[in-house]
Amino acid sequence: MEKNMEINPLSIILVKSDSKGDRMLFRYPHTTNHERDSKQCAKRKNPYSLIIAEDLLQSAPCPTSNITNGNLSGLPDEVLSTLFAVKPELCEMKFELKVNNVRFVGHPTLLSFKGTKEVNSSMLFNVVFALHAQADQSVVKCYYDLSKRLGIALRHEEKRCGFLSDEIKMMVSTHDEVATRSEEESDCDESPYELILKKSSLAKDLKSAFNSLCNTGIVNLSINKWILVSFCLPQKVHQFHKKGFIMNPETIDKCLNSLRPYHSLLLLIEPKDLIESLPIDASPALHRLIEMYNPLKSLQTLAADADLTLSQVFQLTGHLVYWAKATIIYPLCETNVYVISPDAVISSHLMESFSDQFPGLCLLQVISEFSLPTSVSHKLNPLNQSQQQQQLVKIIIWMLKNHLLLQLHTYIQYMPTDNGRHPMVKYYFICFFP
Repeated sequence: MEKNMEINPLSIILVKSDSKGDRMLFRYPHTTNHERDSKQCAKRKNPYSLIIAEDLLQSAPCPTSNITNGNLSGLPDEVLSTLFAVKPELCEMKFELKVNNVRFVGHPTLLSFKGTKEVNSSMLFNVVFALHAQADQSVVKCYYDLSKRLGIALRHEEKRCGFLSDEIKMMVSTHDEVATRSEEESDCDESPYELILKKSSLAKDLKSAFNSLCNTGIVNLSINKWILVSFCLPQKVHQFHKKGFIMNPETIDKCLNSLRPYHSLLLLIEPKDLIESLPIDASPALHRLIEMYNPLKSLQTLAADADLTLSQVFQLTGHLVYWAKATIIYPLCETNVYVISPDAVISSHLMESFSDQFPGLCLLQVISEFSLPTSVSHKLNPLNQSQQQQQLVKIIIWMLKNHLLLQLHTYIQYMPTDNGRHPMVKYYFICFFP
């Protein structure tokens, strides 16, 4: 199985439990959930007829796989609602359950209500993600974090305006309407989830979250058009330039711990586009950092120009790197040495983008000049240095953004021996950042 498939969710499920019992409210995707064989589709015309129980010893064994065509299957709604509606003692804790080759992850949230007669009631709801059982624990942890964020947002909106209660009432009534029509019409095979998806804004948000996780790994939801839920799945967003390579949050943290004031920041998207994509409540310090951004500046210089402390710049840089909006480089200067990245992928789309950015130049010809380690100074013409230097800097920045170049660093090492110090040795070392 591909690593990318293990990162994508199989399904997103919403379950509630209160004094009226457990109930499956919504699940997406839901197409395969209603595929039934001829025996399951057959309905009893007489509701009072007896059902002959099958011999359990002779019944077919339970399937060992609950994944069909990349979707969750083989688990009825009643079973899932019973599994996910945990006891109140297990609320506000991590929920993780493995069934065959599927792992369910969620964060059960408990809501308390105070009645008119001082009688307290409560309701439990749980946003659960179905994942491949082989998914790495770092992936499971990220999905648990998203489930917890969704639970906090829904609880806030419930206390503010009763948003969740209204959505649940509408979902339950839709389920009851479809069930009634199914009993009256023997050939009715209507899905309640399709109707809920048309009526419920919460269902649309859950569907949008699922699709965003599968497509980009970045979720930006506005629950009830009020609470913003932002989430990044680093294992997904850091795969686009290096297929099959899984970037765990622990790896990113380890790299960010190696940040030094002499490093520099390289934005992977245009600063204007990045500012427009920021939420309304984004930190003003982040705005100042982006406005003063320049890959020729070190982080220390950038902190001084943006009137920020170095620790603030480190934190903001780590945030941009985590969300795959930036990477770490050394400030561009004439002594920098670059070579073609071994993971460079030159597609026709990339060549067209380069031609649009630099008319009259060919990407294959330009990048071939870095087949061997080449310094920036060797590419400059002393007679026309200023104009050529600006053009070369833009080209190098573009190729670094598209992960076509690697920077090499020369270190000097002394080898002490019994007879004294060995002559100094030069070697190249490739410095890697996410």
